[in-house]
Amino acid sequence: MEATIQKLIDHQKLAYLSYVDEAGYPNTKAMLAPRKREGLKTFYFTTNTSSKKVQHFRTHSKASIYFCDQRFFRGVTLLGEMEVLEDQASKDMIWQEGDTMYYPKGVTDPDYCVLKFTVVSGEYYTNFKVKEIDCINE
Repeated sequence: MEATIQKLIDHQKLAYLSYVDEAGYPNTKAMLAPRKREGLKTFYFTTNTSSKKVQHFRTHSKASIYFCDQRFFRGVTLLGEMEVLEDQASKDMIWQEGDTMYYPKGVTDPDYCVLKFTVVSGEYYTNFKVKEIDCINE
């Protein structure tokens, strides 16, 4: 099942990032697919330091990410903790050519940061059934 889930994730152009705001309302943001991942445990995203979600994650780390394969009506929900990374090594790690479209000052742009998501638990939905993802904490 782990290989199937990883393949599903790797074929998506978008991930959906969710958190609960200070007023208790859920917020979901479509994000470009993670730039890097370590198995099903750690995911790295690029984003703007000035965004509302970054301001939120500086004080509240709980989040979820969701990947959906619409063609086969299956998806994976991952719950975990989000960190905002602004050190140069993290920024260099996932920088790609063309990112100046979003961050005109380049890899050192102060409005460029990395979101590191560490998974605590997850569920995989397929064939109209939900399955716990056991391989996350191995």
